[in-house]
Amino acid sequence: MTITFDPLGEAAVKLTFNEEVSPALNRKIQVFCRELASSSKPGITEWVPAYDSVTIYYEPWNFSYEEITAYLKEVASHNDNEQTKLKSIVTIPTLYGGDYGPDLEELAESKKMNPEDIITLHTKGDYLVNMIGFLPGFPYLSGLDERIAMPRLENPRQTVPAGSVGIAGNQTGIYPLESPGGWNLIGRTPLRLFEPEKEETFLFQPGDYLQFHSVSEEEFRRIQREIEEGTYKLKRKEETV
Repeated sequence: MTITFDPLGEAAVKLTFNEEVSPALNRKIQVFCRELASSSKPGITEWVPAYDSVTIYYEPWNFSYEEITAYLKEVASHNDNEQTKLKSIVTIPTLYGGDYGPDLEELAESKKMNPEDIITLHTKGDYLVNMIGFLPGFPYLSGLDERIAMPRLENPRQTVPAGSVGIAGNQTGIYPLESPGGWNLIGRTPLRLFEPEKEETFLFQPGDYLQFHSVSEEEFRRIQREIEEGTYKLKRKEETV
């Protein structure tokens, strides 16, 4: 395993795994982050995983740059001993098309498909959460069928509703909050991806897998009510990779 380090100012370092982005690399990054968490090393304050790297923030009065990189190299070496390969799969109920997915018809037309074909291909995917970014809780998901890949909108919307499910390039994602955005919107989920008042702030983490499930508007409203009442049970299962 080849890794490189790049300083980011005086209190952060970027560790890059020099490998092709893949589910195997994602697992390696998650193992590295778990090792950091379990070590509880004083002076390391935060780490942010991405596609092929992890940015680590530290207190420079506790570490020199040489000391922090030596320690991180040691933690990264533990990846080679990782044997357990489980994946957590979360079901995302999604209402496709209409006002909830205003770009679905145009996407289908551009692909010479029916909207139902787009929905079928999108719900067949097994999507890996590679990283969380852009907005709190926004998952960047790989695994999109290349037949429904679509460039970002030339003119981004000023407002995208929370829960909107979109496609941009060869990725799909979910807007956790209302915000501007340029992804092609094909549906919406009633799930709340970001709840800062809860101990578990984000609904899922890098390394999780998502599966989209098409629901009717009636089911969408029912799930909304259950979430508001605190009775909704998120569908999550564990499988061996």
